[in-house]
Amino acid sequence: MDAVVYQGPKEVAVEEVEEPELQHPNDVVIDITTSCICGSDLHMYEGRTA
Repeated sequence: MDAVVYQGPKEVAVEEVEEPELQHPNDVVIDITTSCICGSDLHMYEGRTA
């Protein structure tokens, strides 16, 4: 499946990753079709976090 992967400050990519698997009885897998970046995510995107 395709996923957006954080690779470093101001660098993200769409990569092929393994399908998620249920690991616990209460786990769920959801299909996200649309997303955006939140203001709180910009700290990591811009490299201002460890």
